[in-house]
Amino acid sequence: MSSFEEAETEETVTCLHMTFYHPCQEDKMMFRCLNFSKRQQMRADETAKFGRDTNVCRYNLMDTRVSRIQFSLQFYRKLNSSEFSFEIKNMSKKTKLIVDQTELGYLNKIDLPWKCIICFGDYQILAEIQEGESMDYFETHLHLAQVPISQERCLPSLQPVPENGISSSLFSSQSKSPMEIDENES
Repeated sequence: MSSFEEAETEETVTCLHMTFYHPCQEDKMMFRCLNFSKRQQMRADETAKFGRDTNVCRYNLMDTRVSRIQFSLQFYRKLNSSEFSFEIKNMSKKTKLIVDQTELGYLNKIDLPWKCIICFGDYQILAEIQEGESMDYFETHLHLAQVPISQERCLPSLQPVPENGISSSLFSSQSKSPMEIDENES
């Protein structure tokens, strides 16, 4: 047998891709401590913490408006399944964390959807899970966005859609103030 045949089967690793955006990132450099150049590996039993406390958080946001620990991510395997996922927990007493449309208060936690936007303050983070097989570790791969995540991904705005089902925001890139009309008007 050749060494190729005897080699262990290579297993894939779950990777959490996170794209960060803040409107003042050019001026304030709040992402200067994040490593955007390569994937970072973490043990499966480690909790990924994001915040400004460099002694506690692995992912540091250099902004005094960010909590010491803003939020944490825990890697886990779903019960009776081979599927892996992440649980996100708001660790800030002062700032609500919004995951897609779900608002999390202090110590609230939910499963991280496979693709979602995480918001707090002026921060927007697009999180995307790339599935893997390894139970021993996972990876994070950080990216930096130049434009707001919601704008870059062409995500629908959270504005109500009129009864005729056609949203004026689909036809115009300019933001207009909402106009209220009486339902008896045509």
